[in-house]
Amino acid sequence: MAPRFSVVTPVYDTPESVLRAALRSVRRQTFPDWELILVDDCSPSPHVLPILEEAEREDPRIRVVRRSENGGIVAASNDGLAAALGEFIALLDHDDELHPDALREVDAALRAEPAADYVYTDEDKIDEHGRHFGPFLKPDWSPERLRTQMYTCHLSVLRRSLVQEVGGFDPAYEGAQDWDLVLKVTERARRVLHVPKILYHWRTLPESTAGRGEEAKPYAYAAGTRAIQAHCDRVGFPATVRHDDTYSGVYHLEPALRWHPRVSIVMPTAGGRRLVRGEEITLVVHCIRSIVERTTYRNYEIVVVADTTTPEEVIDEVLEVGGRQVRIVPYDKPFNFADKINVGALASEGEHILLLNDDMEVVTPEWLERLVMYSSFPGIGAVGAKLLFGDGRLQHVGVLLRHSSPGHLFRGFNGDYSGYANVVRVANNYSAVTGACLMTPRAVFEEVGGLSLDFPLNFNDIDYCLKVRAAGHRVVYDPDTVLLHFESSSRSSDVSQSELERFQARWRYATWVDPYDNPNFHPENVNMVPPIYHPDGTMLV
Repeated sequence: MAPRFSVVTPVYDTPESVLRAALRSVRRQTFPDWELILVDDCSPSPHVLPILEEAEREDPRIRVVRRSENGGIVAASNDGLAAALGEFIALLDHDDELHPDALREVDAALRAEPAADYVYTDEDKIDEHGRHFGPFLKPDWSPERLRTQMYTCHLSVLRRSLVQEVGGFDPAYEGAQDWDLVLKVTERARRVLHVPKILYHWRTLPESTAGRGEEAKPYAYAAGTRAIQAHCDRVGFPATVRHDDTYSGVYHLEPALRWHPRVSIVMPTAGGRRLVRGEEITLVVHCIRSIVERTTYRNYEIVVVADTTTPEEVIDEVLEVGGRQVRIVPYDKPFNFADKINVGALASEGEHILLLNDDMEVVTPEWLERLVMYSSFPGIGAVGAKLLFGDGRLQHVGVLLRHSSPGHLFRGFNGDYSGYANVVRVANNYSAVTGACLMTPRAVFEEVGGLSLDFPLNFNDIDYCLKVRAAGHRVVYDPDTVLLHFESSSRSSDVSQSELERFQARWRYATWVDPYDNPNFHPENVNMVPPIYHPDGTMLV
């Protein structure tokens, strides 16, 4: 009978103590149904092959594949895949270690979700003295994040039949061969599972990738660029890819739109004014002027939903600044943000609807191209932007549903803050993004019935995003779409207690588990401060 798991480990010139530790970590698994495939890639050090052969003699579940010439990690890994008999492939580097319960936990997850084709876990690092540090506590499956960061990484467990179907590791992407493989597998996978436990220990030796950081494998970043680009081309995602010059392992998607659908910018206003940069301005006029002057995307309209109390001179200035691209829709009912958006959407013509507060300023000229890039891709139902306060601090980079109510990640942090594991700098899926700047396909907006009138002031955007997710669509944060938000200028920011209670009841908030959070963070740790370790190796959160 074939084993449940085939642990595949290419081996090349591994230090003796490190190699033995890796082997011990597999042999100490509390789940017994595994095989270990060790591929010796012609290691020059005389200790390597005898250690492998000793392990093979001692445990019938261990098999050694001996290459006749050095072929590199891709060739050795593919030899391991060819020899594997297990239902699932678990990838273990020759200088890393598995937690004793790693395979048991993965097996439990797979038994709970038998359709899953790919499972990944949390991970940390260990130094040459065996000390644990740098825990990486990951979100649940985020396909948008995988396009901009190889966040799933270790431990990766893939259904063997699907690995065979996609052709195993591709030598064209050596250095990012695991990322390329995971992209190909997840394109076809029925389910992807995340086990939120640290089950893999990535060893940092001075000569290792983990230990050397940015200078470790410059060729790997080029391979990563090619792998993501090939993925985008296969699935039809309209983007070109570049690696970040400053942050290793972070990639950016630049729009490569094949068409430019019409965008309807729906903007509620009451014609309010505010002091900005020492000058009193009419917010809606300032916002529209920044759109007209800085936006490179041309196929858009601006539907201004104006309270009937809006001064006539403001309306005149809006029309003057916006020209033909602006339409005014009068609103003569008591304030209800959700209703104003719905009224504006009904009067609009675009294939994509952009909710935009009137107290915004465009920073990124290609902001609409970027939002359309996501909003036009199948499976995405809403996309939000990186918003900064007027003084440059972070206002919005995604919303987590935690504790008593939804909260903005890293609110008030410096605008160039990267966040835990560079989360601010990479695209991410979230449960919600703010309605201050939110693009959604018209078809999705109509499918879920627009914004709920039950939330006239607060939570209408969060409720909308949750409806979008409930309908089977993803919500995305794009880090490279940037606007200034002079928040609280257009209306009060006070939270209505009745709306909060209504929101919590509708979504059974007391039992809510945000899939894009990680349960190992303390519930009040909205800013994802990394946990630390006790000297005994116990993680302290």
